[in-house]
Amino acid sequence: MNPVKKFFLTGIGTEIGKTIVSAILVEKLKADYWKPIQSGSLEETDTQRVKSLIINKKTQFHPEAIKLIHPYSPHKAADMENRYLRISEILPPNSSNTLICEGAGGLMVPINEKETNLDLIRYLGYPIILVSRIYLGSINHTLLSIEKIRSEKLPFIGIIFVGEKDPYTEDYIAQFTEAPILGRIPFLETIHPQSIKAAGDHLNFNLGDLAII
Repeated sequence: MNPVKKFFLTGIGTEIGKTIVSAILVEKLKADYWKPIQSGSLEETDTQRVKSLIINKKTQFHPEAIKLIHPYSPHKAADMENRYLRISEILPPNSSNTLICEGAGGLMVPINEKETNLDLIRYLGYPIILVSRIYLGSINHTLLSIEKIRSEKLPFIGIIFVGEKDPYTEDYIAQFTEAPILGRIPFLETIHPQSIKAAGDHLNFNLGDLAII
């Protein structure tokens, strides 16, 4: 069976470490990186940040399909520029390599008044890797995210935890959802290419192990 090669990385909320996890996955898998929608500074984009943390020479960085100046949800940031976004204008990159596609925010972040990241995931057809940062309330947010993924019948790979070890949180989520746990990334004291590469050791899988559930 051929391994899955394209993944949509999303999170249970904002500011949970998706970009750092993306960099760790890109380095571990020597994958390409693509952020379809960039909201915020166009001088320090997530693509530029990930690129600065990658050592391997195989990874290619694909340009964003949509760039927005203001650091808000895409539908608001676009409206502030008098733009109207459509998922159909987002064209996937032509890549034969493994691809990490990083979403903007969580599953229900609006792209326009009718479409959300869920619709973008369905449009692209990439299976989901869910990033869950460990904090008070993250059990609820993680379970709700997985319930939404499953109710929408979207392809799902598993969960990556971020933060200090908390068996109460991690074990409950694993038992309740029966979702694969791909690993846990501890908070990195320093973030540089070497620490990103080393952090890949905390993810206990190889590309061939990943399967859609």
